[in-house]
Amino acid sequence: MIRILHTADWHLGAALQGWSREAEHRAALRQLVALARARDVDAVIVAGDIFDSLNPSAEAQRLLYDTLRDLRAVCPRATIALLAGNHDPAGRLEAPRALFELAGVRSIGAIARRDGAVDLDIHLLPIRDAAGDTGAHILAVPYPRAADLPVAGADVTGSSIVWGVRRLYRETVDAARARVGASPLILTGHLHVAGGTESEGAERRILVGGEHAAPPDIFPADAAYVALGHLHKPQKVVRETIRYSGALIPMSKTEIGYAHGATIVEIGACGQATAKHEPFERSVAHLRVPAQGALAISEIEPALAALALDPQISDEAKPFVHLTVKLDGAAAGLKAEIDAICEKFPLRLVSLAVERPQRAEAPQSAPVRLAERKPLDLFREAFEATHGVAPSDEHLRRFDQLSEEE
Repeated sequence: MIRILHTADWHLGAALQGWSREAEHRAALRQLVALARARDVDAVIVAGDIFDSLNPSAEAQRLLYDTLRDLRAVCPRATIALLAGNHDPAGRLEAPRALFELAGVRSIGAIARRDGAVDLDIHLLPIRDAAGDTGAHILAVPYPRAADLPVAGADVTGSSIVWGVRRLYRETVDAARARVGASPLILTGHLHVAGGTESEGAERRILVGGEHAAPPDIFPADAAYVALGHLHKPQKVVRETIRYSGALIPMSKTEIGYAHGATIVEIGACGQATAKHEPFERSVAHLRVPAQGALAISEIEPALAALALDPQISDEAKPFVHLTVKLDGAAAGLKAEIDAICEKFPLRLVSLAVERPQRAEAPQSAPVRLAERKPLDLFREAFEATHGVAPSDEHLRRFDQLSEEE
């Protein structure tokens, strides 16, 4: 039996509307280390987007190194593989390779080739069981950048990028099979596989060349398991053994309902894989207010009071709140008014959405030349389109003043 911890999309160094996420990350990574210890894993795969930016802060890098130290302490014999994602600085992950390898950590930022072929000494990692026997291999493939892909010939039909990604996986798998025979292969990937559920506003559409998603059949059927990163929702894609472990913590409002955590994969004696996602407890609450619909301005303060938040809670543990407001009039001064309300409560407002009542569309009329329109009429229409109400007498007076100044 081989047991693997599959994790991805840590996004260390991320912020939410300027608020640091370090406390959340530390709490989640402590649970990750505890899970690795409790399940006595033989390998840890971090399938990309370790950092949130190409220039991670010193604090984010320190958190990575602290976590690797802790994982090595609780899993002294485990294979640990770090794969670059589209957010990661590939070169920076590879620069400390010699030091990482002293700790038994393999860090792979880009496809390494030797004499034109994928260098399996870099990309193929054995996984040993408690007895020290090799029970499986990781075929570690990071985010496929343009320079990593084979060049398609003129005879290629369809997407040359998808062709290149497919060819890359076929090439690496064939080379690995020639070396390790029928040993179970654990593939990795950091890309959007068609059929996976995206998180609106949180994930970039990343395949190079303007492509969006790769078909799941780029992964050969004889792969025991495919450990994916990039999509933040824990999920399978087509079959149980092609999976995203998801992000560690919510990265946007759309992810509040996800069971963020990590995935434990077991490879049996016959080479068959089973996977179980293990959700983590959140150290910081993420709240939609209201849970559905929208609140009138007068309803906001009672709704926040009803949350019964602890006034003694520490700053780093204050919940993140995503507020939706319904508004019929002008939005001028809205943010300041809501900020004043929220300041009465131990929370952090990180998003404000405004819903307006739907209005019947005016019948279409024949187009009119701009030169035939009066500036005041244009101002009235633009104001109402933006704010949902007609401008007041004061707005019209100020517009007249500006027009005279011109």
